[in-house]
Amino acid sequence: MELWFTEAHTPFVDFSIKVDRQLFSGQSDFQRIDVFDSKEFGRFLTLDGYMMLTEKDEFIYHEMITHVPMAVHPHVKNVLVIGGGDGGVVRELTRYPDIKSIDLVEIDELVVEVCKKYLPQTACRLSDPRVHIFYEDGLKFIRSCNDQYDLIIVDSTDPFGPGEGLFTREFYGNCYKALHEDGILVNQHESPFYDGDAAAMQRAHKRIVESFPISRIYQAQIPTYPSGYWLFGFASKKYHPVHDLNAAAWNLLGIPTRYYNTKLHAGAFALPTYVEELLHDVE
Repeated sequence: MELWFTEAHTPFVDFSIKVDRQLFSGQSDFQRIDVFDSKEFGRFLTLDGYMMLTEKDEFIYHEMITHVPMAVHPHVKNVLVIGGGDGGVVRELTRYPDIKSIDLVEIDELVVEVCKKYLPQTACRLSDPRVHIFYEDGLKFIRSCNDQYDLIIVDSTDPFGPGEGLFTREFYGNCYKALHEDGILVNQHESPFYDGDAAAMQRAHKRIVESFPISRIYQAQIPTYPSGYWLFGFASKKYHPVHDLNAAAWNLLGIPTRYYNTKLHAGAFALPTYVEELLHDVE
């Protein structure tokens, strides 16, 4: 008997991976958590039946959500990661020796424990002494923060279930308040290709534009996400994501990457016309 994982990307499109075995299945207070093993993508994590990451392509997402803002902001010392219980963003951040503190706010402790056990490729740096883990609701956590962070990375699930509150106007306003005067917010911004995903992307963009003076969208190709085409949001109080890129300084750090580089950085903000039109409609 063959075992397949299938995720519905639309009512008319499914995405499937042949599975060798299921390594974990459990129900937390917030969601169902599953880990599978496959020949093509290695181990992969799903939450409530939705793909979160695979060992084969997770580097694309985690590098692009982390290194883009780090190559723009010249003096990141204190970082807040909301979501990201798999540890991939933390892994990339710990490559920077000048970062002093990384606060990780994850609502579901079981996600962290499962990833430590079954996905050590991503969770390998959660024990770094600069990392402080808070098992709390990110929406509530951010309300009490004021002028604390240089960078906030919102590595959330999709805008429903446990991640729904991380796409609201209140949340983005509180992120603005929590950042220093030159702070940057980066978030996963959904896909623009299928209608349902595009509408969620537009709602998030509209709310961020209302909160930040600088707001831009950039892109990456992630094979296991809906349509294989994914967007990220870059919002800032001061820095422009392309004009303020310091490519020479970032390259001198010698950080090893497999997807991100400073030549790709500028190109990632050059969007297809249909995406520009979707964004323009809500700006």
